Amino acid sequence: MPLVKGEPPRPPHRPQAPAGRRENTETASGRRRKGFAPQPLTAGPSSPPDRRFKCLCRSRKRLQMAKVLSNPRLIPVQGTLNVVMNQNVTLSCHSDSGSPPVRYTLFKRNQKVSTLNRPDLTPSLFNLTINSANDVGEYKCKAQSNISSHGKYSNSLNFTLIVPISKPVLSSPTSQAKKGQNVTLSCLSENGSLPITYVFFKGRKSISPPVKMLKREAAVVFLFINSSSDFGTYKCRAENSFCNNTKYSDSFNFTLAEERSHSQLLIISLGLTLLLFVIGFALAIPFFIIPSYKAKKFKCTRPSTGLSSTTNAEESENYVIYAEIEPVKPEEEYVNCSVIRREDEKEKTACASVYSKVLIRH
Repeated sequence: MPLVKGEPPRPPHRPQAPAGRRENTETASGRRRKGFAPQPLTAGPSSPPDRRFKCLCRSRKRLQMAKVLSNPRLIPVQGTLNVVMNQNVTLSCHSDSGSPPVRYTLFKRNQKVSTLNRPDLTPSLFNLTINSANDVGEYKCKAQSNISSHGKYSNSLNFTLIVPISKPVLSSPTSQAKKGQNVTLSCLSENGSLPITYVFFKGRKSISPPVKMLKREAAVVFLFINSSSDFGTYKCRAENSFCNNTKYSDSFNFTLAEERSHSQLLIISLGLTLLLFVIGFALAIPFFIIPSYKAKKFKCTRPSTGLSSTTNAEESENYVIYAEIEPVKPEEEYVNCSVIRREDEKEKTACASVYSKVLIRH
């Protein structure tokens, strides 16, 4: 279009976007964004002067429906339910779906332990310490959101208290064996949680498969002594579900029975000799010792009640005769008479024996 002289140049005509069309608009920061361009509301020449205009606003965000929480899952973070005394454990409670925020509550035997609030659906972690056997009871957790007054409960968990095993004892009914003899070995750990697994060794080589005992009983292995190499060093090992708790017994050795045969015969012979001596002494007491003691006691120096000879008693006093009468049967005329003679201590002259006749009166 040619320019007319004397008129200022006109700006180029820019067509306006029709109402309701999208166009790029520039923000205060200089960035352009896509959206609905604002359109001025003008009244046309045919519009009535009192006409009112209405504006429809549309939002790009959509209203989301609240979801109900799913049942939470309670799991041990350490991966096992076996615990020991004074051990720290962690339980995780988590609902996979639902509308946050979520309130998690941990229970032990239906008693409230702790409560945690989460703004999202991330798991809640509950830290516990096993101080006694009472802390290994049943655990549950409950998840509850703001849209429902009723919570959802998880599965239950029960801890198992593990007691470390004590040092096992290796024993056998006999410590001596001969070639060609069957022997047994027993291994037992007095303390520790069941089950306990035992393994027998000869030196460093295992001589038996693992023996799992569900009761407090000894594991037994049977051996055959075939050669002198079987009189080696034996041990046993015990372990249970407690981590890093393996115990070994003291060593045990069998002794060849022939090595002590001579000493055993000597001990047996000395024992028999001593026994025979004791028996002989016991038999001699009633037959020799007691009669001899009675005979000595019978010879006592007491006055006789019988008659004694007094011949030359007035002329010489170099001896004194005592007579003791032994009673005999009444029908006999004579009795036995025991005469005791005491010599004169000064002259010590020999005296003849004196016999006295005793008259028995009926």
